[in-house]
Amino acid sequence: MVVISQSPVMNQFSYRFIKRAFDIIISFTVLLILLPLFIVIGLLIKITSRGPILHRYQMVGCEGKIFEGQKFRSMIINAHEIRDSLKEKNEMKGPAFKIKDDPRITKLGSFIRRYSLDEFPQLWNVLKGDMSIVGPRPPGPYEVAEFKEWHYKKLTVKPGITSTWVINNKPTNFDEWVKLDIWYINHWSLLTDFSIILKTIPIVIMGRNH
Repeated sequence: MVVISQSPVMNQFSYRFIKRAFDIIISFTVLLILLPLFIVIGLLIKITSRGPILHRYQMVGCEGKIFEGQKFRSMIINAHEIRDSLKEKNEMKGPAFKIKDDPRITKLGSFIRRYSLDEFPQLWNVLKGDMSIVGPRPPGPYEVAEFKEWHYKKLTVKPGITSTWVINNKPTNFDEWVKLDIWYINHWSLLTDFSIILKTIPIVIMGRNH
């Protein structure tokens, strides 16, 4: 059993208050502004492929808490069942699973992934308090099952929609990914969050998140 102890800085009341207020304001504002776009995306998903509009899945959050994540569905409905047959094509070194030109992704799914539109429903997770706007990328239970002991450091804070991983060309080595998360945890400040968000915006607009 691994005991997860929070970072002294991240555990301070001032940090938690500022971070939470920031998350609520940003997530509520963006959800309100982009509601018409979400409706259009939902209709297109329903029209172009069989299955639900949202993909719901288990994620591991702060201190190992399991919560239900949600994204706009970008894959065929039996994508999880097919994943085992694609393991040898995995481009990530470590527990995470990512492959280029994933055959499970629908045509519309490829587009919304390129511009990160599939991830916007996670703003609801931020509003609920399971996630933050900025933080380590949330792992799934199957990834955590393969963690090395030092990987658990990334579970000492809330996971985020964007992260240091996104703005650093998405390294394919999981250890490097976790090192970026730990750097964020050890160097957090409101300025750091703003910096990561500002660097994420052009990545999303230019469709480089693919």
